[in-house]
Amino acid sequence: MFGIHPGGGAVSAVAAIPRSPAEVTSAWLTTVLSKTDTSVEIEHVAVTPVGTGQTGATYRVTARYAHNPAGLPGQFIIKLPSQDDTVRDRVALGYRSECAFYTSVATRVAVPVPECFHCEITDDAFNYALLLADQSPAAQGDQIGGCGPADASLAARAIAGLHGPTWCDPSWRDFHGLAFTLPDEAAIRGLGDIAKMSADMTLARLGADLDPIDRETLTAAMGSVTDWLLAEPERFALLHGDYRLDNLLFDVDHTAVSVVDWQTLGVGLPARDLAYFTGTSLDPELRAQVEQGLVEEYRAALATHGVTDYSAETCWQDYRFGMLQALLIPTLGCAFAVDTERGNDMFVAMLSRGARAVRELGTLDLIPARTKE
Repeated sequence: MFGIHPGGGAVSAVAAIPRSPAEVTSAWLTTVLSKTDTSVEIEHVAVTPVGTGQTGATYRVTARYAHNPAGLPGQFIIKLPSQDDTVRDRVALGYRSECAFYTSVATRVAVPVPECFHCEITDDAFNYALLLADQSPAAQGDQIGGCGPADASLAARAIAGLHGPTWCDPSWRDFHGLAFTLPDEAAIRGLGDIAKMSADMTLARLGADLDPIDRETLTAAMGSVTDWLLAEPERFALLHGDYRLDNLLFDVDHTAVSVVDWQTLGVGLPARDLAYFTGTSLDPELRAQVEQGLVEEYRAALATHGVTDYSAETCWQDYRFGMLQALLIPTLGCAFAVDTERGNDMFVAMLSRGARAVRELGTLDLIPARTKE
């Protein structure tokens, strides 16, 4: 087990990781917020649930201080493992990935994220606690409802802050915190087999809610995953992996965004993150109108992070090619997620939008024509 303050300074004493919100006590919070050179004292905490809780348990922690010389905030967000043991065991790798992001990546990239006050995880990754700044009154995006062009512009520029600083840096290929890693062709073919199986499971669950043409596109796309990954260009960077509206927090004026839920960290073609966002988070008619502008905004933002040899045409083709991500991630998610009404509605919206984007951008036609660069 390890526990640290990502912002610097050691925890003053070791405290057991809370296994439930009832264990997020005044004593525990006092311990993890007290550094060796600055101690705080908390006399009362209140813990209330927030978020959808699909893969973990997220709570708002309100603290009343008896002693607060560091001027720490009165509210935090704490992430704990799912209280459902079957979910927790299945996504433990994601917990490890998120902790690795906040402890080893967040300060090395420019993507906007909440400040992390404490992070600890057991060796088996079944239990963890991640204490973050409360972003309220910022609000989570609405995955089912979608977003407008202004929010999409914020999202396009924000993800460049992850990709630019890690662009084609080979050290990230071996980063210990990757949740999705495909080290060789065998692993790629394995994921391709899982994608086809997941398509069958997804269609058995939601097929009646999808248009026939979308079912056809989904089946063809998941049957092409192996070839898609083998044909992926050598451009790579760290990927969020699940870059969508539910994982973005917009401020009240919609002038700033924070990116959360780093449980799917991977390495791959950077434009996959952007394509996944636009393909699943925008109404198809709106996406078709604004996507070229969003791609150019993204490319311009990359340039501010040192990526200056990426042409507009290459970026656009990468975006088109990367749109398969808009079907791959929802298909995998639907196949293995807990069956809920909101979850089903969300997956139908994402898959319908993603399938149309794949068709309109000719993504499947690009796969046989592309070879590794």
